[in-house]
Amino acid sequence: MEPTDPLLAEAKRYGYVEADGVWLRPVLGQPARQIGLVKESDDAALLYFAHRFDALDAKVDALLTKMEASDNKGSFLMKALHLKEQLLTYDGLGDFDRLHRHLTDAEESIAVTVAHNREKNLTIKLGFIQEAEALRDSVEWISASEKVKDLRQGWLKTGPVDKEMADKLEHRFQTAIQVFFDRRKEFQADKKAMSSRVQNRYHELIQQAENLKGSDQFEATSRQLKQLQLAWREVNGSLPKKQASELWTRFRAANNFFFERLKVHIASQQVAGTPGAAASPEVLLERKRALASRAEDLMNIPPQEAIHQAKALQAEWKQVGTVRGEESDRIWQRFMVACDKIFELSALEYHLRKRVGGEPAATPAERARFRASTLRELLKDDHQELEVLRDNFDKLSTSTANDAFRQMLQTKIRSFERKIRTKNDLIALFSQQAQAAG
Repeated sequence: MEPTDPLLAEAKRYGYVEADGVWLRPVLGQPARQIGLVKESDDAALLYFAHRFDALDAKVDALLTKMEASDNKGSFLMKALHLKEQLLTYDGLGDFDRLHRHLTDAEESIAVTVAHNREKNLTIKLGFIQEAEALRDSVEWISASEKVKDLRQGWLKTGPVDKEMADKLEHRFQTAIQVFFDRRKEFQADKKAMSSRVQNRYHELIQQAENLKGSDQFEATSRQLKQLQLAWREVNGSLPKKQASELWTRFRAANNFFFERLKVHIASQQVAGTPGAAASPEVLLERKRALASRAEDLMNIPPQEAIHQAKALQAEWKQVGTVRGEESDRIWQRFMVACDKIFELSALEYHLRKRVGGEPAATPAERARFRASTLRELLKDDHQELEVLRDNFDKLSTSTANDAFRQMLQTKIRSFERKIRTKNDLIALFSQQAQAAG
């Protein structure tokens, strides 16, 4: 007897021939059904449909193998469901129950994976929402805008969550982002309006200064221009550097024109007076007030230019002459503090230029904060140096032989005390600028 073909035996296990028709036995809860016709012989027909089942078996196995190796098992769900549905109508002879079990197991495994992934996606998206909602109070517009861009990209790359939660989460995320963009738009509109107001205010002050520059009422006009200079500093507006420089140049030119005329006027008074007689204390005080005002105005120009003008003003101060009294001391204090600020600003800019990596590009507010922070670092060295000087002074013998050295130490101590006061004043100024610039 010839050995039985295993595939034919398998076919006869799951099907049979009846009235020239090939039938599949009851399976998957369905009654027996005819799947084809006998064309050559019963065995040939049974083998043909057994081979068809093998092809389907291989297709299911290939799908399950790919799914097992993939990190994104959820993408195979529809294919598995389609094959599972195909089992009910497929014309072949084989163990359909086995294929059905394998596909059902795969479907359940995918469901578990999908549920786990959606839970993970939910956690990620909730994190994105919290970060987006936290930006509603941010005023760091550049860095916050970059953060929103990153959040959007992360949101799009994150997979789905359960359908009943998807719309709610999407609405919450988009609302948080829109709140940020609405605030940014409002800020930009306010900034534009504020810039316009600042520009108009500067133009008003320039016009007033230009109207006064030809005045012969020297004493009254000096006071008026001083008030205009004070008003200029109080504007504290943020404009593009080139525009701000052009406006300041016009304002300064009008002031300089008047004060040059004032110098000529004072000189003419001296010539017209008694030969050999010195200018009156009132005239000298007026000249010193003018120099103090000009020194204070140097805060509004670049430090590289300001330091040269400050030195020139110091030389001019020495030529004015001596005036004694409290008013003279107050004017000297103003002049000295103004010059000290210019020298400290120049030293700060030099330090920043030499700094490794330079100054980081930033907004006006961030630049002001960076300068304040840098000055705080430099203050530490000043305090340490001052402490050493004071310690040396305290330990110095009171012998008259040390008088010259003692005087030198006192001078250095006073110098460092002034440096520290000046740096603290500049830190306060930069902090105010940072707050005003937002």
